Amino acid sequence: MSDKPRLPPGQNLTAKFPVLDLGQQPAISQADFRLTASGLIENPIDWGWDDFQAQPQVNFTTDIHCVTTWSRFDNDWAGVSAKHFLSVVKPLAEAKFMVFHSHDGYTTNLPLSAFDDDDVILAHTWNGEPMSREHGGPVRPIIPKLYLWKSAKWVKHITFLKDDAPGYWEVRGYHNHGDPWKEERFG
Repeated sequence: MSDKPRLPPGQNLTAKFPVLDLGQQPAISQADFRLTASGLIENPIDWGWDDFQAQPQVNFTTDIHCVTTWSRFDNDWAGVSAKHFLSVVKPLAEAKFMVFHSHDGYTTNLPLSAFDDDDVILAHTWNGEPMSREHGGPVRPIIPKLYLWKSAKWVKHITFLKDDAPGYWEVRGYHNHGDPWKEERFG
């Protein structure tokens, strides 16, 4: 067991799950849901809701941390593990980065190595309930070791790239990586 505290520096614990977005919350029904992946992968995908649900499902419990200084402990997620997703799309050796594209026009970048972790999930359920619209449902990635802006809401497409491509907040001065333990808030 680690003697590292659970609450990163500069964070405040909350029992709520605050809602932050770009001013719109797209309504994507399960019937309209599509998740596609392209770029430097062997197996591009185009999954509808039934395809996504047909993948092996996992449950994880993680803490989450927002760049706006709140943290929430013990969030229960259900969905498709990042490890399984990567085993399906099969990134090529030269793929080093990912960009998540969302229905509201939002993008965020991520090193492939940060997504390829045991606690990362493409979540459709939070605390036993379907992922709500305001929290990015029907599916959003959860990358708990990074600030929550890296866990894009309303994800629709994932691109695999050789070179980094900063996203919405990264080009506006946010840190490119976003590690809460290092307080990587701004670049």
